[in-house]
This record gives sequence, C-alpha cells and structure tokens, in this order.
Amino acid sequence: MNDENDLSSKDAELFREAMSDVRVLKHDRVSLRRTPPTAEPHFTRKDEAAALRESLLGPTDIELESGEELFFARPEIRRTALRKLRRGQYVVEDVLDLHGLNRHQARQAVNEFLHEACTARMGCVRIIHGKGLRSPQQRAILKHKLNTWLTHCEAVLAFCSARPHDGGTGAVYVLLKRRS
Repeated sequence: MNDENDLSSKDAELFREAMSDVRVLKHDRVSLRRTPPTAEPHFTRKDEAAALRESLLGPTDIELESGEELFFARPEIRRTALRKLRRGQYVVEDVLDLHGLNRHQARQAVNEFLHEACTARMGCVRIIHGKGLRSPQQRAILKHKLNTWLTHCEAVLAFCSARPHDGGTGAVYVLLKRRS
C-alpha cells in the first residue's frame, strides 16, 4: 500500500534535479541591511560641465554674453584696476559659495563674509552665486540679488563676473576697500 506521504521515484528524481544547484548555508541568519547607493553629485556635475563649456568658448565668446555678465565700479576706480580685475589678475584671498542657500541666507552670508574680509584687510574675494541651474525655471535669482547687494555695499569698490576657470558668469570677483 502506498502512503500519500511517500514520494514516487519520479517525484524524488524531479526534486533532486530541482535542488541540484542549492548549497548549504553557513549560518541561519539573514542580512536585512541593503547597501546604500553611492552618492552622485548631480548638480555639482552640471555646474562643472557648464563651467567647462564656458571655458572652452574662449574670451571672445565671453564678450558676446554681456547680458549675463555682472560689472560695477565706483567712479574713483582706475581703468587699470578694472582691467586687472576683469582679467582675474588679483589674488583672490577668500571665496564664498552661495550654492544651496535661499536669498535670505545668502544675504546674511554675504554680509558676514564681506565684513570678515574687510576686517582681515583683504583686497579681492570671489563670491560664487551659481547660474540658476537648480532654481525654478533655471533663473539665477541669487546672481541678480548679489548684483544689488554689492552695489549698495560701501566696502565694495568694484566687481565683475569671474573668468571661466573661476566660475564664469556663475561667480564674481569683488574688489574691496582696504581699511587703514
């Protein structure tokens, strides 16, 4: 008499075939932790790619983008100083990066940065405001705000968009008054 629990030789053979590539576990614990995905700086890559594209255009193409460039100079500033600033020939003594800040945080950061730079008697600094790649409609909101803030700051003698390798139209060189 065959018991229902008994396997037929055919069933046993099918079972052994299905289990042929199964291996014995060394432990009975299961790891529930998933390895986190590697962090990829998407926006940093976009910013770097944009700066690279701009740097490859060369100086003549920069002049064609005059609507995007920032430029301001107080009347007492000499042309030679302005030329030197636009060419990036001043030593940049400190840098402020506004990426990731909203306009209120950015204004506070700019005010503190300029105060510290003037206190330390720095002559030239760079402020990275970005090109608006992360903002809604890809508008450079901080760029336009920074233009206003720097123009109204008495410590600022002049500022202009940076050279391509320093951020291009996504950054400015700022020439400061040296306190005596």
